[in-house]
Amino acid sequence: MPRFHFNTFGNRNLPDDEGVELPSWAAARHEAVRMAGLLIADGAERVPMEQGWHMEVTDERGRVLFRVDFTVV
Repeated sequence: MPRFHFNTFGNRNLPDDEGVELPSWAAARHEAVRMAGLLIADGAERVPMEQGWHMEVTDERGRVLFRVDFTVV
């Protein structure tokens, strides 16, 4: 099963060195959106206005498969 890494960049950069085994790219996309929702719920008040963060989902080789962006405006 492929391993996907969910690396977060913003006020703090949080590399995902361990990753998660998921069955497909679609499952990784679903997990990225779920994780982003948890991060927003846990830290929404700490994100400054006009500043955002993003999550890059990479494969086992470090290739960026897609990116989820959030900005408070």
